[in-house]
Amino acid sequence: MIDQLLEWLDESTCNVLAINTIETELKNAGFTELSMSQDWQILPGCRHYVKQNGTAIFAFIQGNGTAPLPFHIISSHSDSPCFKLKPNCEIKCEGGLVKLNVEKYGGGIMYTWFDRPLSISGRVALRGESPLTPELVSIDFRRPVATIPHLAIHFNRAVNEGNPLSAQSDMLPVLGTFTDEELDNFDKEGGIIRSMIAKQLQIDTEDILDYELCLYPVEPAGRTGLTGDLYQSARIDDLSMAFASLRALLDTADIDTEATRVMAVFDNEETGSGTKQGAGSPILAEILLRLTNGNPVMLSRSVAQSFMISADNAHAWHPNYNSKYDPTNHALMGQGPAIKINANCKYMTDAESAAVFRAICEEADVPCQYFVNHSDVAGGSTLGNILTGQLPLRGVDMGAPIWAMHSARETASCQDHEYIVAGFTRFYSL
Repeated sequence: MIDQLLEWLDESTCNVLAINTIETELKNAGFTELSMSQDWQILPGCRHYVKQNGTAIFAFIQGNGTAPLPFHIISSHSDSPCFKLKPNCEIKCEGGLVKLNVEKYGGGIMYTWFDRPLSISGRVALRGESPLTPELVSIDFRRPVATIPHLAIHFNRAVNEGNPLSAQSDMLPVLGTFTDEELDNFDKEGGIIRSMIAKQLQIDTEDILDYELCLYPVEPAGRTGLTGDLYQSARIDDLSMAFASLRALLDTADIDTEATRVMAVFDNEETGSGTKQGAGSPILAEILLRLTNGNPVMLSRSVAQSFMISADNAHAWHPNYNSKYDPTNHALMGQGPAIKINANCKYMTDAESAAVFRAICEEADVPCQYFVNHSDVAGGSTLGNILTGQLPLRGVDMGAPIWAMHSARETASCQDHEYIVAGFTRFYSL
């Protein structure tokens, strides 16, 4: 199971590629794609999925019970903090050196991106049959093409005492050095990035209308720790939860259930979810309405019986920073999923939903624990409370405890991932 997770993480170098990875697995399991622009015919036991903007995906297996059918939903997100290339991103420097103008996406730990081999992935918009329908193609260079070099300590002796960073001046990646002749040839092709894209996709640069590209660390995901009980990767938050829900959905696909099982992987959680593919949009509500034959009353009755697991990772207790954690409600590595609670409703968890999740874990023989923020340390919100602004769902916020959330390389427990897949599998089987 962990080897498959590591493989999926390596394939999913950005939100676009993550959705491609999930879509491939769904197709292999007999799921077929539906479009929001078409009519649907939903039959008991049918397996379908819907993509939104190419960066969010919603898969479902229709229940076999009598309407109104409850929904068993697991939600997660495809995006992670990174650096995105701006338009006109090439900056020529002395000696033929070229760096890239980038913008910080989400709240990443910037200094973890220094001195790493970086590649580029994302999608490219090509000319289509109509100006309204460009062709979108995913791309991944799959090799180191850039790095963000750190300044030597000799020029900043206080670097280890705190080092404020500017995304605009300190975090610009270097592509390399080029001769004047090479730069002139690139200029004729619209620039280095467009030339790279054209060569990778074997197209003409004139066919490229636009692109959405991000940097990612090329180090592969892998196990660590003396016994290999931990694993490290970029994008563990939140792809590990997306892949746990995918694994559980595929493992239970052949089981008949009265409830309709739904896997919802949104985008743009790291920037507030306020997009057409984010949890703040009505996309999930619209999909569930279609699964109840477009009947708002039936949808309301179904939602009243439903339950959602909002799966977004939690902060694992850190042995070097004990003072940052709540003294009685901190999550430990390898001790099972963490139920996330916040008195100010940053999470959707309440006593009833926590009890439901605990009972599911008990049936799956999975331990669980609690995560509550230190009262003097503000925490972030997640998908659960945003989605309840669209649908009055019962639900719980939970996640795997991880270290260095939003780092270029995060760390999690192999055992916790197995526990969470087992819990999700039990939930989808009910």
